[in-house]
Amino acid sequence: MTISAEDVKKVAFLSRLKIEEDKVAATEEEFNKILNWIDELNEVDTNGVEPLASVNENFIALRRDEVTDGNIQEEILQNAPLKEYGYFAVPKVVE
Repeated sequence: MTISAEDVKKVAFLSRLKIEEDKVAATEEEFNKILNWIDELNEVDTNGVEPLASVNENFIALRRDEVTDGNIQEEILQNAPLKEYGYFAVPKVVE
């Protein structure tokens, strides 16, 4: 399968892309390279190969969602230039 310049313009229109007229030939060439690569992939014999759900063989261990730290409000607020009522105080930015 090959892509023509008219096909490139149609794809550009459908995907709402603006391709300059001087770039159509280069885009056509790129599309054809992609399609040739897909044809090469279609030639690969995948009989007997199990489909993958993930490329990672390891499973992520699930854990309980527990707070492992916290209650350090005073330590954190020591770094604040301004603080009020146990919170960071910042200048008003919206009038």
